[in-house]
Amino acid sequence: MGIDSESEVAASLRIGPTTLGMVRVYVESDGLELPMDFDPDEAREIAEELRAAADRADALATASKGGGKAGRARKGAGSGGSERS
Repeated sequence: MGIDSESEVAASLRIGPTTLGMVRVYVESDGLELPMDFDPDEAREIAEELRAAADRADALATASKGGGKAGRARKGAGSGGSERS
């Protein structure tokens, strides 16, 4: 499966600070738990990459639909960080 392949897999994503000053990205799906810790500078770099990818995705969606912005509902924040499904 590549980055541009569709999938029916659902996962919970939580992001927040740890007590040790790291940023934890926590992915959970079907019994799999994957905690990933990053120092704040690495987390900022990842955030910049996410923002750039979102900007490119917006541009592609706008170009393919002839205008307008396709949005997706976001799930509310969980304790200690953001949660997305």
